[in-house]
Amino acid sequence: MQTANPGSLHLFIGQDIWAYIIEKMDLAIETNQLILFAILIGSIVLLFTEWIRLDLTAILIILALSLSGALGPEQALSGFSSEPAIILASIFVLSGALYHTGLSEQMGNWIKDLAGKSFTRTIGVVMPSVALLSAFTHHVTITAIMLPAMLKLSRENGIPASKLLMPLSFAASLGTAITIIGAPAFLIADGLLKQAGQDGLGIFSIAPIGLILSIAGTIFFLFLGRYLLPARRGNEKSIDHFRLEGYYTELVLLPDSALIGKTIREIEERQKTDFRVAAWYRDNHPREKPYGQKKTQAGDVLVIRTNPDRLATIEQERGIALQPLEKYKDIVSPDQDNETNKEELSSRLVQSVVAPRSDLIGKTIGKINFLQKYGVIIVGVWRSKGLLRSELSRVRLREGDVLVMVGNDTSLRQISEDRSFLMLVPFKGEPKPLHKARLAGAIMLLAILVAALNLVPVEIALMAGAAAMILSG
Repeated sequence: MQTANPGSLHLFIGQDIWAYIIEKMDLAIETNQLILFAILIGSIVLLFTEWIRLDLTAILIILALSLSGALGPEQALSGFSSEPAIILASIFVLSGALYHTGLSEQMGNWIKDLAGKSFTRTIGVVMPSVALLSAFTHHVTITAIMLPAMLKLSRENGIPASKLLMPLSFAASLGTAITIIGAPAFLIADGLLKQAGQDGLGIFSIAPIGLILSIAGTIFFLFLGRYLLPARRGNEKSIDHFRLEGYYTELVLLPDSALIGKTIREIEERQKTDFRVAAWYRDNHPREKPYGQKKTQAGDVLVIRTNPDRLATIEQERGIALQPLEKYKDIVSPDQDNETNKEELSSRLVQSVVAPRSDLIGKTIGKINFLQKYGVIIVGVWRSKGLLRSELSRVRLREGDVLVMVGNDTSLRQISEDRSFLMLVPFKGEPKPLHKARLAGAIMLLAILVAALNLVPVEIALMAGAAAMILSG
C-alpha cells in the first residue's frame, strides 16, 4: 500500500477545514464591506497621524463613503443642515484657489487685453466674459477680480470708470442665471424639488435662460445703456496706503532658473503678474540699454518693479531668489533648512517708512549697512515718485520711502524704537503658488464637467474639487 506524503496530507486537510469554516459560518465578504473596512483603516491612520487637518480628513471620509457607493449622497451629507450650503462652501474654496494661484488675475488680464481701446469692443468682450465666469464662481468674487483691470482700462483709454464698472456689475449678476451654482436661490429650488420627490435641476438646466439674459444685457448696454450711464471718473490720485503697489526689489538668477537664456522682453512677457525690469546687472556691472536681444546668464541680478504678492512669492519660486537674502544666507539663520526659510519668509517680512528729518535721508542703503547697524536686511523699496534704476544698495533714501525688511524679533523691536523710522507694520504681500495655476484650472474644470455629466451629484463633485484644491496645495 502506498504511503501518503505527510506534507500533502496536511495541506489537503488545511484547505478542507478552511472551506468547511467558510461554508458553515457564511463568511463570504462583500465588496462593499471590504471598501468600508479600507475607508475605516485609512480614516484611523489619518486621524491618529494628523498628516492632514482633521476637518479635511472628515470631508475625505464623506467623499470616500459617497464615491465608493457605501452610502448614497443624501446619507453621506445627512449630517449637514443643507446641501446648498455645501455647494456654496465648495464654490468659495474653488474660487479662492483660482485667486490664490493668480489664475483669476491672469484671466482678468486676458479679458483686458481682448477688450481693446474702444468702448464698444470693451463692453462686447467684458460683459459676456464676466457673465460666463460668474456662472461658476461667486459673482462678488469675479467683480472684485475684474475691478483693477477695468480701472486700468479706464485710465489707459480715457473711458469714465462708471461706464465700465456698472456694466461689469450687471454682467456678473446676469451670469448667475447660467448655472444653478451661480446663485443660492437656484440651489434652494433644486433642494425643494428633490424633497418633493421630483428630479432636481441639472447644473446647466437654466443655461438657456441665463445665456439669453446675458446676451440681452450686453446688447442693451451696447446700443442704449451706454447713453444712460453716468460719466464719472475715478480719483486716480487715491491710493491704498496700507497696500502699496510698485515695489522695487532685486532677484538673482540661480543655475536652475528657467529665465536663463531669455531676453528681458521674453522674461517680462512670460510673467503672470505685474513684473517690469528696471535694471540689469552682471558681475556687479550694469548692462547698457537697450537690452534688445541680449540674453541672461546664471548669476545675473535683475532690479524689478512688482506688486507685494509677487515680492512675497519670489523666494518660493524655483530658480530665482531675492538677491539680498541670497547674499547673506550664510549669516542669517545658517542652521535652518533653506526650504523652511523660504516658507517662513512672508511671515517675517515687515515694512517701515523713513521718517521726516531722519538721519538716513540722503544716505545709500549700502552705506548705512542695515545688517550691521540694525540686524535686518532690506529686500524691497517703495517710493511715491521717481523710478529706481540701480541696485538697492545704491539707492539714496528719501523722506517717505517705504523699506521692506526681514529680521528677528530683537532687530525689529530696535527698528520700531528708532526715531528714523515710522509705522513698523507687517508686509501686506501674500505668497501665491503661481506655478499651480494650471492645476487649479484643471481641477475646477474637472469638477464642473463631472457635475454637468451627472456622473456624481453636484454637491459631491464640487466638494471633491474643493478637497483636491486643498490637498494639491
